[in-house]
Amino acid sequence: MSREHINQEHLTTFCEEKVNLPHDKALTLRAQARGLRERLEGYLKEHPDFTLKRMQLSGSLAKRTALRSLNDIDVACYIAGADTPRDIKALLDYLAERLRKAYPTFKPEQIQPQTYSVTVSFVSSGLDVDVVPILYGGDPQWYGNLVSQDDGSFLKTSIPLHLEFAKARRAASPDFAQVIRLLKYWARLQKQANPNFRFKSFMIELIVAKLCDDGLDLSDYPEALQHFFTYIARTGLRERIAFNDFYDLSTVPPSTDRIQIIDPVNADNNVACLYTRANADAIVDAALEAGDAIDAALASPTKGETVRYWQKVFGSTFQG
Repeated sequence: MSREHINQEHLTTFCEEKVNLPHDKALTLRAQARGLRERLEGYLKEHPDFTLKRMQLSGSLAKRTALRSLNDIDVACYIAGADTPRDIKALLDYLAERLRKAYPTFKPEQIQPQTYSVTVSFVSSGLDVDVVPILYGGDPQWYGNLVSQDDGSFLKTSIPLHLEFAKARRAASPDFAQVIRLLKYWARLQKQANPNFRFKSFMIELIVAKLCDDGLDLSDYPEALQHFFTYIARTGLRERIAFNDFYDLSTVPPSTDRIQIIDPVNADNNVACLYTRANADAIVDAALEAGDAIDAALASPTKGETVRYWQKVFGSTFQG
């Protein structure tokens, strides 16, 4: 592949300037989450009936895959106790009530239950923290039931194991998170161009993890991106993806779902179960276009033409 006009250094600079969450902002967000945890811990000392067992930063900030556009963070809240509501709406109201007591100076609209979480909005920073309740029964690996973002049902998960899974891939390849950030940036542009386009970040992460496990060198960004798009085009997303970090692959149940990308901590959870044939076809078509653009960029004779092809992948802000 020719790197005369656009090479690894150009892509690295683009990541730093346009894609990645700046380090100082990441520190601010982590401090905000830490402050929320400390507030709740203070509330707990005075209200032992609220059986909070653990608060865990989760989502892209915890996995180091956050984009520059990030303006909210996820914090998992493990709740136990016989009096904890099991009804989803009642559980979210229960958590919201206690958060309001922990923040007595906040206006009611600053702490609002959502479909699967309670959003705490900090006016001073403009930051939203999504506090996700997880019903916890004492499992030593921190399995519990959270409210699914897909359909609002309870879903078995373990936030610490999810973070351990991502950490293991980052250890295997220091560029694991960066490649994911580039692909999330690409997917975000696809969604902006077509509101019906669906390709959630967790699916991208797991496809990259599969390629990483298969031995792909992620340190060469053009090559890694091309392999990602080629894999989607070649398989049509019809190949099941699953991992044996925390369960035996034989325990994954049979399925007729169009796309099967299995949660690495829950063999029963296909994270793509709601994706239709049309959703899959749209992802494959977008991957084909992106792959063709990278091929053309790497073969282009001039800098201007090379940049134009890379812009088909990363938009007009990519200047090379």
